[in-house]
Parts: sequence; C-alpha cells; structure tokens
Amino acid sequence: MISDATRAFARAHRDEDVRDLALHAKPGPYVDLTAALEQIAGFRTARVKLPGWAACEDVVYPPHLAMEQCSSEATARYKADVARRIVAGDAGDAAAGNAAAGEPTTLIDFTGGFGVDCSYMARVFDRAVYVERQEHLCELAAHNLPALGLVHARVVNDDAAAYLATLPDDAATMAFLDPARRDAHGARTYAIADCTPDVLGLIDRLLAVAPHVMVKLSPMLDWHKTVADFAGRVHEVHIVSVANECKELLLVVGRDVCAASRVFCVNDGQALAFDAGGDGNDGNDAAIGDGETGQDARIADPADSADSGSWRYLYEPNASIMKAGCFSLLARRFAVAPVARDSHLFVSAEPAADFPGRAFEVDAVATMNKKELKRLTDGLTHANIATRNFPIPVAALRRKLKLKDGGDAYLFATTDAAGRHIVIRSHKR
Repeated sequence: MISDATRAFARAHRDEDVRDLALHAKPGPYVDLTAALEQIAGFRTARVKLPGWAACEDVVYPPHLAMEQCSSEATARYKADVARRIVAGDAGDAAAGNAAAGEPTTLIDFTGGFGVDCSYMARVFDRAVYVERQEHLCELAAHNLPALGLVHARVVNDDAAAYLATLPDDAATMAFLDPARRDAHGARTYAIADCTPDVLGLIDRLLAVAPHVMVKLSPMLDWHKTVADFAGRVHEVHIVSVANECKELLLVVGRDVCAASRVFCVNDGQALAFDAGGDGNDGNDAAIGDGETGQDARIADPADSADSGSWRYLYEPNASIMKAGCFSLLARRFAVAPVARDSHLFVSAEPAADFPGRAFEVDAVATMNKKELKRLTDGLTHANIATRNFPIPVAALRRKLKLKDGGDAYLFATTDAAGRHIVIRSHKR
C-alpha cells in the first residue's frame, strides 16, 4: 500500500498532466513518484468511469490494466439492480423466499478484480465475500471496500475453483463470476472455454453453492450459443449497452431447467424484454410475454419499397437490440416495418413512441441514380452517413456524394425489399 506522503502528493496534483509531472515534478524524499503518478492516472479514469469511487478520498487505484478491465459504475449499478430484484423474490424460488423472510443473504464474487462489481452488488446483500487470486488486488480491496463503507465484505486471497471446492452446499444466495478474457500472453479471448475460470466446467458446483449464478461475459459472444452451452439453465440474458456501445453480456443461471430464457436489451436504462427459447433460438421466434405466444414465429413484412413516400419516420435500433436480433418483435411491438429483412432499419407512417434506438423524420428517398442523388443532397455540404446492408463503405459513399462529415442531415444507405440500393435523407426527431 502507498504511503501517506505519496497519497497526499497524488491528491494535490491529481488535476495536472501525468506526463508533465513525470518529467518535471520534484516530489521530495518520502514520495514514490511512480506510485503517485499511477494514483493520479487512476483517479482521472475513475472521475469519468467511476464517479462514485472518485468521490471517495481514501480509494487507492490499481495499475492501468485493472482500471481498463473493470466495470463502469453504470454497468456495476445495473448488476446490483438485477441482484436486488432476484434477492427480493421476483425469481419466486425457495432461496429468494427465505431472503424475503429475513434470513441473511450472501454474495460471493469469485473473480473480484479491482472490486467495482462487488462494491455495488455487495450493498444488496447482508454479507459479501470478495475472492481474488492476485494478492495485490486483494490488498487494494481490503483497503477500498471498507473505505467505501462496505464493512460487511470479507476479502479472500484464493483461486476461484480452489475456494469453491471448500464451500458447503447453499453457502450463498448468489455467486458472481467475471472470467478473465485474456490468455497467458495477454491476448484477448472470447469463447467461454478459453476464459479463466472455466464457468461451464464449474457450473454444477456453483449452483450447488448458490441457487443463482450471475456471469459476466464478452459482448462479442453469440448469446444464442451461450444459452445453449448452459443446457437450459440460463434464466435471464442481459445485453447491456452504455451510450449505444454494447459493453457486457450478463447471464443469470439457475438450478432449474427453463423452457425460455428472459432476454433484456438494455441501453442507458431503456430496456426491451422478451422470452427466447431455452435452446437459444433467435429472438425473431420469441414470445414477448405481453400476450403474444411462442407460437408466433412470423417474420415481419418489409416496408413497401414502391411506396417510399409513406415512409415518414425512420428508426435505427440501439446496440443491444442489434445484438439480440429481435427484429420481428421490434416490428410488432412498435408497429414499424423493416426496410428489408437484412437492413435492420425500420420505417413507419406514424411516430412510434419510446422506440429503443434513434428516431428520425424522413425528408426524401433516392436510388443510386445520379439525378436522384443530386436532388437528395441538394443544399447539403455536410451529412452524417451510415450504411446498412449496402455494398459501398461510408468513406467511399461520402466521396461519391462530395459531402463532409457532420451537420444536421442524416443519410442512411441501405437495400430495400426490392433489392434496390437506396439512400434515405432524414433529420433527428
């Protein structure tokens, strides 16, 4: 742990440029400049990523890699909200009922890391255990968790699998794992089997120890296959995005086999939920849980490409929806029509309230005919250009249209249901 003098230096200079300090600072004999610079860099990252932690003067920050890999405050709070709902008894099982009746609840975080997820989820439980195999991270957690007011959290320096083997059945209410997604050489890995610890190999024992297991996985994974890998025991899938960037794939695994996993597409608090087949079937074949049944596997009819004059509103689904692939559900629930099956853009004649994504008003539609394009771009010098199911990349299309980036106009280049390449000019609603 760093000295008081080093921490005081870091606190006094935390608004200054780290590189400039490294070259010109004169810290004195009792200050470890390298450690101080690490604290300053950590604080500056936390101020954006973890404002709640940055507001605590006593927090000590880890090396850069741990700060890079840790959850943001927004995603950590979301996990805590999921845990709170489950502990409160929404899952309806015996363990949740016991928790609601007043028996102590326990969280075990088997992959503690920097401790961000644990620090927010622990507030939901009467007791918490932070487990981490790296000793220096355990030392940080032993300091930071009490500093954040989490005096009921215990720190254990051990390997996840080894500690799991020591626990009796029903030792916890919920287990949490965030498997390391880097190999021994530091390269990123994505498949569950390539992560450490091997959650699939440990899942039976984990479920013996806790009736609910929450697993944080890479957003790069195919969630359908991931659900299938757990052989029907995934009760909930959470596709979590922040600022329209997909950040995490969260699974809630339970002891019982369920016929349909509940899928939550979440972006900055806006959520769309549906029931997907327990075997990981596509969300297009999903029940919605609001009156529609799992027998409704229709693919939404595309918009009439011959009547683009009726396309008054254009919608672009958010990142979580795109990841989930629940496009037919989207069309049915919000009364919108896909421009084409693979274009992943939607249109309507009437505005769709609360659409989970960006909404635009359509100004004009043109094919790639030169005259039509000239009329479409008349008066424009700048435009925001995006392509969906279109053969020309954005940069090349921008050159072709002779437009600079930016402005209030939004051009979406795509392919309609008739197979024509079109450009839709629009502005934000």
